[in-house]
Amino acid sequence: MSTATPSTTAPTPPGALAAFWSDFRRNPGAVAGLVVIVIITLLAVFADVVAPHDPSAQFRDALLVPPAFADGGSWSFPLGTDDVGRDMLSRLIHGARLSLLIGVIVVTLSLAAGILLGLLAGYFGGVVDTVIMRLMDIMLALPSLLLAIAIVAILGPGLANAMFAIAIVVLPHYVRLTRAAAMGEVNKEYVTASRLAGAGPLRLMFSAILPNCMAPLIVQATLGFSTAILDAAALGFLGLGAQPPTPEWGTMLAGVLQYIQRAWWVVTLPGLAILVTVLAFNLLGDGLRDALDPRMKR
Repeated sequence: MSTATPSTTAPTPPGALAAFWSDFRRNPGAVAGLVVIVIITLLAVFADVVAPHDPSAQFRDALLVPPAFADGGSWSFPLGTDDVGRDMLSRLIHGARLSLLIGVIVVTLSLAAGILLGLLAGYFGGVVDTVIMRLMDIMLALPSLLLAIAIVAILGPGLANAMFAIAIVVLPHYVRLTRAAAMGEVNKEYVTASRLAGAGPLRLMFSAILPNCMAPLIVQATLGFSTAILDAAALGFLGLGAQPPTPEWGTMLAGVLQYIQRAWWVVTLPGLAILVTVLAFNLLGDGLRDALDPRMKR
């Protein structure tokens, strides 16, 4: 009489996305940052629907009205109004849209140029590497904000020029990171095999090497969002970025400093918006680093 042996099946390993999420959610700060960024993104996308008023509308009978939870406040303006009667909540929500747009444009420009220059330096080496990296060293030798101010002073104040200046300022970080990652991959066997199979330099750089360099670049790009938002706010505060009445957080701060003692909300609320957004992106970047870098996994 034969006895049947129960069949055993090996457990299915988790997919790449499930493994990434399992590592990412171990960092509660990163999860909190992701939640905050999702909320800010939704507010920015649906700003026209969520904002109670037009961000540029002036209510002349409601100048410097305090928030609704303070004495003298009104629920018509939940976070109060500024010195010309504009609703603070509406301007903060539309400012989130502008800040995220700044982050997307700056990171896209700097990341694309940084990947190209970094791959050229890491793949070809020699004179190409020396020229590119010495240029990046010169840019890094200058204070980032001072360099951005100099570029905007040459091009002229404005949001577009400010974003271009910030993209130039953060470019060396992407170039150096891409170059280091490319130099670690260029002599590996799969690159040699692709070269022997007849792949040209462009195919080797963008199809073979680049996909294996993306993990640190994703982390740097996430942290680059916070840098772009902070630098844009600094240029706006100095009058070199977005110009009034654009609802940009730094510009909002610059125009109301004289009211800091009698109307604390007009200064505190834009500052808190910058703080929370930058902190959320930094926490998210730390979580991505922990999840994508094998050396950081616990």
